Amino acid sequence: MKISGFTFVRNAVKYDYPVVESISSILPIVDEFIVSVGNCDDGTLELIQSINSPKIKIVHSDWDDSLKEGGKVLAVETDKAFAQISPDADWAFYLQADEVVHEKDIPHIMKAAEHHLHNKKVEGLLFDYKHFYGTYNYIGDSRRWYTYEIRMIRNNKKFYSYRDGQGFRTGNERKLFVKPAHASIYHYGWVRHPHKQLEKLNNFYGLWNGNEYRAPVINEKDQYDFFKNVDSVSLFKGQHPAVMQKKIAGKNWQLDFDVSKKKLSFKDRIMNLLERITGTHLFRFRNYNKM
Repeated sequence: MKISGFTFVRNAVKYDYPVVESISSILPIVDEFIVSVGNCDDGTLELIQSINSPKIKIVHSDWDDSLKEGGKVLAVETDKAFAQISPDADWAFYLQADEVVHEKDIPHIMKAAEHHLHNKKVEGLLFDYKHFYGTYNYIGDSRRWYTYEIRMIRNNKKFYSYRDGQGFRTGNERKLFVKPAHASIYHYGWVRHPHKQLEKLNNFYGLWNGNEYRAPVINEKDQYDFFKNVDSVSLFKGQHPAVMQKKIAGKNWQLDFDVSKKKLSFKDRIMNLLERITGTHLFRFRNYNKM
């Protein structure tokens, strides 16, 4: 069984993406890892090269900024990286630059990949998500966070990245058929110093709203407001992946949330209650067909 990893990245240094930790987290299980580095001058290329692994294959990409609206450029860059993996790979493991795999989940991933290797009806493996928010101590737990997503797919070039790079589809936008990987993705896209997070968010909103987007001016005294207006968070009681420990130790900001305070609509309060009672995620968008 051969597994190839792939990702794309641009301005990782400028926006403080944990891309080194992300790539390093799955290097033990991949035979190669394709990194598509976008045009930038902040040292991202040198950062990727510093990982110094023979498994890493760097390709260069010029982003088409005319595709910014709706996040389309993110899907295009995902597809570019996917196209570069070796044709003899059985599985393709996709990680975004702020997503990390925990070492304790590696055996589960390998077991699932081996188990479904010869069942071609299984087109991908589904991972559950832990979305960290503000600091490494809190997880976003409201319904606005997606709970599952496909991160391992067959090496089938008929598959393509969907919309803004969220998941994958095939044919006429058909959702892929998947089985659970019994593993988690640790998502750190909302954890960085507030200054950096504002810069990253303004850049991301630009990817959605096109070249006409102009970032709002944020006063220094308001720099934490976008964090504090969160609708619902809970304390993280587990352990972070080993590759994240150095980055966590270097945290140089402080945010504290009152996890008892919830800013939820009446509908969401009812849905959250029902989900706790039933143990299932009700009426949520699913970007996949679970088998």
